[in-house]
Amino acid sequence: MKKTLFVFGFGYSARALARELPDDFTVIGTSRNGGPDVIEWPGSDIKDALSRATHLLISAGPDADGDPVLRRVRDDIVVIAPQLEWVGYLSTTGVYGDHQGGWVDEDTALTPSTKRGQLRVQAEAAWQALAEDAGFPLHIFRLAGIYGPGRGPFSKVRKGTARRIIKKDQVFSRIHVEDIAQVLAASIAQPNPGRIYNVCDDNAAPPEDVLAHAAELLGLPIPPSEDFETAEMTPMARSFYAESKRVKNDRIKGELGVKLHFPDYKSGLTALMKQETP
Repeated sequence: MKKTLFVFGFGYSARALARELPDDFTVIGTSRNGGPDVIEWPGSDIKDALSRATHLLISAGPDADGDPVLRRVRDDIVVIAPQLEWVGYLSTTGVYGDHQGGWVDEDTALTPSTKRGQLRVQAEAAWQALAEDAGFPLHIFRLAGIYGPGRGPFSKVRKGTARRIIKKDQVFSRIHVEDIAQVLAASIAQPNPGRIYNVCDDNAAPPEDVLAHAAELLGLPIPPSEDFETAEMTPMARSFYAESKRVKNDRIKGELGVKLHFPDYKSGLTALMKQETP
């Protein structure tokens, strides 16, 4: 039977998933700007395309008014709910808030300290409520910081614009986009409605270490360090340093059988450099 994945927000991670899916899948995606292989939305009638969906992925983030998908097409999703075999919502590990470098897992209380994190908590809850009401198989994926082809640190290091911002005990979790794709594909292959998964690698690390390693791989000088307290940063950039935590990923391994392609930033950066080298 032909399967159709409908994606709200056909961007970086969703495109990686599309490449990972077996041949019996058709993928229909939306974006704000449209394009040769996507539907421009909002702005186009998507009812017919949405009605063909057997699988649904929400990769569009919330805004100040809440979740844009639920706001615009909630009723249409309710109509197709009985035919949906799998629904995935891409959230963020930012929902856990600051744990001063401590560990969190999927059962940790949600205490976001940023507005972005708070909006994600609200969006997760809204999708969970709809899933309960409509009876569709929702899965939530809390993604760590995403990197991959075209989204690595090498460009800034080469240009000499990279800065190593130093904040005591600051650590981030990360995930390569190809590993996001394999986690989602594994969940599609073995749905477990209602489940929540952290999607991150094994090695939460200080951001300055990642930049230093990128420079070493390139054979370039390690970027200069700046103290977080005095560094000139945009409010958005500074907000990323408001939270420090290590995220556990046992569930994607134990339940989905995922073996990460890139279990740490060093293996991920090494692969990226090979891809990006002319």
